Amino acid sequence: MTPTEPQGRPDILPSMYQPDLPVDRFLVNEAPGDEAVPLDVLIVGGGPAGLACAIELARLARGDGEQGGELGEMEIGVLEKASSLGEHCLSGAVVNPSAFLELFPGISIDDLPFRGTVMADSVYMLSESGKRKLPTPPPMRNHGNHVASICEIVQWLGGKAEESGVNVFTGFPADALLVQQGRVVGARTVPAGLDREGRPGSGFMPAMDLGARVTVLAEGTRGPLSQAWLQAQAVGSPNPQIFALGVKELWQVEKPLDRVIHTLGWPLPRDAFGGSWMYPMGPDLVSLGLVVGLDYRQSSLDVHELLQGLKGHPLVREVLSGGECVEWGARTIPEGGFYAIPERLHGDGVLIVGDSAGFVDVPSLKGIHYAMFSGIYAARATFQALKAGESDQAALSAYDDMVRSSSIARDLYRTRNMRSAFKSGFYRGGLRSALSIVSGGRWPGKRISVEEDASEPKAVVQAGEFSPDGQYTLSKVDAVFRSGNATRDDIPSHLISSAEVPTEVQDLYEHMCPAGVYETGEDGLVVNAPNCVDCKATDVIGPRWTPREGGSGPAYKRM
Repeated sequence: MTPTEPQGRPDILPSMYQPDLPVDRFLVNEAPGDEAVPLDVLIVGGGPAGLACAIELARLARGDGEQGGELGEMEIGVLEKASSLGEHCLSGAVVNPSAFLELFPGISIDDLPFRGTVMADSVYMLSESGKRKLPTPPPMRNHGNHVASICEIVQWLGGKAEESGVNVFTGFPADALLVQQGRVVGARTVPAGLDREGRPGSGFMPAMDLGARVTVLAEGTRGPLSQAWLQAQAVGSPNPQIFALGVKELWQVEKPLDRVIHTLGWPLPRDAFGGSWMYPMGPDLVSLGLVVGLDYRQSSLDVHELLQGLKGHPLVREVLSGGECVEWGARTIPEGGFYAIPERLHGDGVLIVGDSAGFVDVPSLKGIHYAMFSGIYAARATFQALKAGESDQAALSAYDDMVRSSSIARDLYRTRNMRSAFKSGFYRGGLRSALSIVSGGRWPGKRISVEEDASEPKAVVQAGEFSPDGQYTLSKVDAVFRSGNATRDDIPSHLISSAEVPTEVQDLYEHMCPAGVYETGEDGLVVNAPNCVDCKATDVIGPRWTPREGGSGPAYKRM
């Protein structure tokens, strides 16, 4: 499984083979059609950020109505591409409860959808067969936090949203933003029931338009509508956003895990950034995962296979012994931090929240409460604007002000250079990161510039052998089965690749994708689109991901 060293072959520069983002597809210069669903506020994405926004906005509108205001009858809609809420959500997850307490004042922790309180933390540096316990860095101390299933969190939030009168439309991905004279006026959904050539089949359903005074983009990582809008508006950031790929398994085990465990080092090569986790999810469930930055340097690095190898380490095998993998999934995570946040998150009729905006703090491995806080702030800014009868860029600018003066910006600023520091290598990065922690982020105070992941060259390295045993280690086909993926085999491909892709680049895509979507073929790149679990890793450095028929992709239940 360990890659061999390159033999004098030239590096790959992934950006040379990545298609341009199809902005014209995602931004359509049309008004909503005559049969469009009329809404006051449309939220694209039913994850923690989108649902928190919907719940807070409904609460504010209800209060306004009780005071005799005109916004009490506000129509709020949430578009979610999964067939059921939570099925496309994946996270560790150790959750800071602060955003829940903000959203539901007076609620008891016992009434929140958590699996348990973190009782202890351990951090280890691994070698292939050994381990060394490290002091737990302050950002990774989880006292007062809670282990949870992100799927269960989202289902619970969805129930609260519907109780508040929010319209939740599951199984409806947003295909494009509707734009009039530079102003976002709603969204258009993806048509369903098309065959592989894009022709209507027996179950065909045409696209649907939804008009809105304000559209909130809560698409999660690599949201295509968010990317397109930012590019069209020429909204940049001091550093480009960079990403990691996380692959996760849920194991049913024979004995409970008594603490949260994080690891560094093996099985990652020294020129890759990342680490693993094991979280207790109850008396007989353990969350196991591995996260690796997509700026890794070796073309054949395979995060799925590295996770399979990790399960042979004595520390991990002891926990999993006698157990069974009951669920598997993968997704990308924004890691750029403070300097990768877009310089503007609002525009005429539109706001961007959550992972689409990059609100993740890598050192503490936290993003859920930041996503929810951003949704809450978007709701408050939207309410203020609509209350004043406005929804233009100036009226919605209060959202950016709230974010910039909140714990989101303060926390991410404190750790602003910690991920970037590892661009100089694991050991130098570790030293610089430690100094950053000790100084409260003041050293190094100067921004560390980074390249986008697609511009990081990758050495062509031959892959080692990997033979899954079917019990502890899984093939990618077996893994996708455990994700619950039930995508139609004859669905149109939603992945856009370049026409000419050299063999070395095909091999890069094959190893990068944890779901076996790409294969190296004699006549060119083979794309098994139905395998895709929407992790969006290739959208970062390879073929572009576009929305597809509602309900496609994974169907996570307890992740």
